[in-house]
Formats: sequence, C-alpha cells, structure tokens
Amino acid sequence: MEFNYSSLFPLREGKIKFKKISDTFYEIKRFQNKNILVLHPEAFKLISEKAFFDVSHFYRSSHLKQLKKILEDSEASNNDKFVALSMLKNANISSDGILPMCQDTGTAIVNGYKGQNVYTGFDEGMYISEGIYQSYKNNNLRFSQLAPISMFEEKNTGSNLPAEINLYATEGNEYKFLFVQKGGGSANKSFLYQQTPAILNHEKLKKFLYDIIISLGTAACPPYHLAIVIGGTSAELNLKTVKLASTHYLDELPNKGNEKTGHAFRDIEWENIVLEMTREMGIGAQFGGKYYCHDVRVIRLPRHGASLPIGIGVSCSADRQIIGKINSHGIHIEKLEKNPAKFLPEIKNEDLDEKVIEINLDKSMDEILKQLNGCAIKTRVNLSGSLIVARDIAHAKILDYLNKNGELPHYFKQYPIYYAGPAKTPEGLPSGSFGPTTAGRMDSYVPIFQKNGGSMVMLAKGNRSKTVVNSCKKYGGFYLGSIGGVAAKVALESIKKVEVIEFAELGMEAIWKINVENFPAFVVIDNKGNDFYDIKKTN
Repeated sequence: MEFNYSSLFPLREGKIKFKKISDTFYEIKRFQNKNILVLHPEAFKLISEKAFFDVSHFYRSSHLKQLKKILEDSEASNNDKFVALSMLKNANISSDGILPMCQDTGTAIVNGYKGQNVYTGFDEGMYISEGIYQSYKNNNLRFSQLAPISMFEEKNTGSNLPAEINLYATEGNEYKFLFVQKGGGSANKSFLYQQTPAILNHEKLKKFLYDIIISLGTAACPPYHLAIVIGGTSAELNLKTVKLASTHYLDELPNKGNEKTGHAFRDIEWENIVLEMTREMGIGAQFGGKYYCHDVRVIRLPRHGASLPIGIGVSCSADRQIIGKINSHGIHIEKLEKNPAKFLPEIKNEDLDEKVIEINLDKSMDEILKQLNGCAIKTRVNLSGSLIVARDIAHAKILDYLNKNGELPHYFKQYPIYYAGPAKTPEGLPSGSFGPTTAGRMDSYVPIFQKNGGSMVMLAKGNRSKTVVNSCKKYGGFYLGSIGGVAAKVALESIKKVEVIEFAELGMEAIWKINVENFPAFVVIDNKGNDFYDIKKTN
C-alpha cells in the first residue's frame, strides 16, 4: 500500500474572460520572504455589488449561443423556437440594466476560495453581504428572503439578506469567487436519491435517470442546464457538487477516474446519452419539442461501499452565475455578454405561428370559458385585459376569507388568476419584471376555489398534479402555461398597468390587478381532463 493524493476536484485552468472593475482596495506586503495580498473591506463590497448587478441583467455568451442554435435547428418544434426567440428578446431587454431577466432575483449565493497568501483580518462575509445589500437596494431587484420569527410566523427581511456565503481555504495568491443568483423555481428542482450499487449498470441507470428527469417537469423554466452527480462521500457533498456542476464550475474536471486517488471526473459518454434521452421525451422548451435541456453534466464521485447517493439539479433559463477574483492585478469579474442582440436572427413571430387565439380577458368569465372550450391543449393564445395576481400567501389569505365568509371575493371569480410576484418597478415603467411562478405550489387550493366559482382560468408556469386536472374536468376550468424565463419582456411589452388590490403589506406577495396586452400563453390543462404534460409522459 502506498500513499496517493489528489484534490477531490482537480480542475484544469479554464478559459474565462474577465473584466477589471478596480485596481484599488488592496496592497502587497512582504512576510517571511513572500508577497502577501492584503485586502480591504471595500474590495469585498465592490466585487459583490457589481457581480450581482451583472448576473441579474446579462448572460454568458455560451448560453445565448445555445438559444440561437434552437432557432437554427430544422428539427426544433415551432414551440421550441417561439420560446427560444422570446428568451433572446428578453435577454436583449434585460441587457439595458433596468429590468432584471427574471422577476425572481433569487437567493444570493457566494462561494469564496481564499489563497494561503491572502490576508484580510476581518469577517469577509459581512462585507460580501453589504455589497449584496447595495446591489438589491439600488437596482430593480426583488426581495425574496423570509426571516423566521417563530415556527409559523415569517417576515420578509426587505433586503434579500441573508445570503448564503461559503468560504474556503485553498492554495495560491488570489481570492476567487463564484457568485450565483438562484431562483426558487430551479432551487426546488434539486433532489437526492439514496440508491444501491444494483443500479450501476447501463440499462437500470438509464431507466432510473429517465424517470427522475421527466418528473422534473417545466416549473423551473427549461431549456435546462441539467446536472447529475453519482456517488459522493456524503449526501451533502453530492448535492453541493450538483449545484457546482449546474453552473458549469466543474467543466474542467478530468474525463476519467483514478483508482488510487478516487478524484471526481466528468463522464462525457453519459452526458451525451442523457442529453439524447431528454430530446426524445417530447417536453421541449416548456410546450413540446426537442429542447428540454441545453446540455447535461454528469459527475462521478467516490463513495462509501454501503452508499450510492445520486443527485440531480438544474440551472434554469435564467442562467445566473459569474466568476470573480481579486489578485495583485486588481479586482475582476467574468465578462458577460452585453450585446445579446447579435444573437437575434432575422425571424418574425408570425414565422413561428401555427394558430394563435386572441382572448379578451375583460369579457365575462362564462364567455372566456366558452372560447377556451374550443381550444385543444398546446394551443397558443394571446391574452389581453385584466388579470388578478396572487401567489402563495395570498392564496392562504383567500382561503381564510372563504372559510369566514362562505364565498370568494368578487374579483377572484370575475378574472383569471396569474400566479406571480413582481420585482421592483423602475421609474417611468408600469411594471417591474413580472414572470410567472411555479403553479404546483397552489394545487391544493384549486378544487375548493373552483367549487366556489374562483380560479376558473389559471396562468402560471410548469406542470400540475392530478388534483388540478380532475378539478378542471369537474368544474370546467382551464390552466394556461406562461413562458417562464422572459419576465423582462413581459414587463416591457405586455403589462400596461399594475395596482394593488389587497394586502399591500405583503410586498411581492400582495394581491394585484394588472392589465395586459398580447400576453402569450398555451393551453396546458382543459375542461375535458386533458393535460399536455401527462400526455408527454405517456408518450
């Protein structure tokens, strides 16, 4: 037996392009014949503030190229192309730096890797947090963090803090960072499965992965960057690796393992197998087609002989991560694409239309339902008129109202219900970024609300449970799917007026009334028991 050692994640040097944002807030000092990089608190505030501004508004060029590829693919469905074109237009709007690309500006996550020749002498986490605070305060970003007051009482912190900050010691002469803005929809699609070695053969593993991948659904706004991690010395390491892989942080791992050191590696063969499998599922970029995933990362880790954790997670269409570093040459962050318009092709919406139904939301609910009754699932519709916006806490309060008064508020029966929560409204615009939230969290409310004449037409993103399908069939309701991941485009082009109806103190969780024009959606569940996503699973 001989001693062998390797870092668990032996990453090669990547080809990231950086931009310098400052050459101040640090100095070089000598200690024991070595150069020591001494950092000031302002360096951490600056790099965090700038990173979260950029990652809220700009994409990596590689992600935009993948969207353009969909438009150039003759095998892509019209729905795939419509979603991809909408996302590119959304990227072009958010690149102005006013409307963030997604209304859910997420949890701020920071991984810091401090080289042994870097000195601070203070709590870096505090100043990283202050930079995040300034970024969310000074821009049109949403506050989504809830502080627990007691077991059942929570309140919004009003700053999007606390952030998740993980700081590590490593080799070298610089401080490296990974900044991630993680929305709730994609975070909720991270799963751990404790399996046994019996699954480690081609057919069983492929079937297992097929089942868990298709079960993800579309609530996290595909096309996805899908990450799968097999193995791990603990469940915690497995899921941490899932998160890193979904950001492409582990792309430079070796492509094969080592029996003496057991380091992690990327399995390129299985990445291709899984990617092809996702293209055969038929789910596509939310409403049918080939592009359920942009790409796949499969990471293999060492494991205890009695354990086989398998983790899965995604980075959604709001693909938001950015690398940073501070060294003797200055403060740098990854250079994201500020001109996404160059990826827009010469293509018009009408080139992608098969049949689009115009629906006037200001007609009576009976008239709206009658019109939708003539629409097959997957039919594309354009919505114009009034919507009521209500999400998690608002639904709970409406249920309380129903239980106390024996009926629903009039507006909840008169108008369709949009599950969403806006970001801050920029000066001079009617609305901040205002995309849909995940529909499934409201499933339990649907039967009782529809029984009492409410939620007859619902608008959100993602697949829903049988509870909703059965309720719509019983009471004559419909669920329409909105495109996830185009919140800036929706705010700029479709939303004309926003007003609070009730519970203003809840902030983004308040009940709103909005007026929309040409708001795109698809029929997902109809009043006959048909469910687009269930049909795709069956196929």
